[in-house]
Amino acid sequence: MELWYTERHLPDAGLTLRVRETLYTGRSAFQSIEVLDTPAFGRMLLLDGLVMLTERDEFVYHEMIAHPALFTHPAPRDVLVVGGGDGGTVREVLKHGGVRRVVLCEIDEMVVEVARRFFPEVASGLSGDPRVEIAFEDGARYVEAHPGAFDVILVDSTDPVGPAEALFAEAFFRGCRGALREGGLLAAQCESPYYHLDVIRRVRSGLAAAGFPVVRFYTGGIPTYPSGTWCWVMASLGPDPVRDFDAARAAAAGLATRYYSPGLHAGAFALPRFLAEAVTPA
Repeated sequence: MELWYTERHLPDAGLTLRVRETLYTGRSAFQSIEVLDTPAFGRMLLLDGLVMLTERDEFVYHEMIAHPALFTHPAPRDVLVVGGGDGGTVREVLKHGGVRRVVLCEIDEMVVEVARRFFPEVASGLSGDPRVEIAFEDGARYVEAHPGAFDVILVDSTDPVGPAEALFAEAFFRGCRGALREGGLLAAQCESPYYHLDVIRRVRSGLAAAGFPVVRFYTGGIPTYPSGTWCWVMASLGPDPVRDFDAARAAAAGLATRYYSPGLHAGAFALPRFLAEAVTPA
């Protein structure tokens, strides 16, 4: 008998993948955690039954949450990753030689343990690099307790339900603003532009109310995420990711990436009209 995994994105739409084997099932204090092996996308990490990453397409998400921000900031040295216990975002941050310190603030220690065990390539930066610190804490409390400590904050959260709901709120964005240094910036995932425009509008309003003068959205394609198109936001206290992006600097860095490139950086901020209209203040 065949086993299939289905994630329902809408009442009449979703993602279905055949499962070769269930490798892990557990529950932390915060959520259920599962690892499935699929023929089409390799190993797949689920939190509360929702796809967080697969071996086949995780590089898109992790490259796009990290590199646009790190190449927009002129000299990022201290970086905070909120969430992201699988380690993929930390892995990408560590490709930037000028970064001297990366703090991973993850509320759920079990996510890190499972990632190290079942996704060692994704979690490769979580062991052995002296630049990396791991804090198993609530992200909203962490930013409040560390004013002016970071150049860049990357909010690698799950969907806005459960423990991650606070990471989409104005109060959290105000805390992030306080944790950034002058000219600092924040990047965060903000769901599908096809299915979650309400979330994207709420993020736009919250960042503006929190005092970020520059707020820009960008998109990329992730096959196993709802609708296959994903949205991120960059909020800056200084540099603009479009006007101030130095393509020559990004090209000269020579990073080993599979999705991100200097040309893609520029194109990702060119939004389809429906999304551009949705994030334009009235």
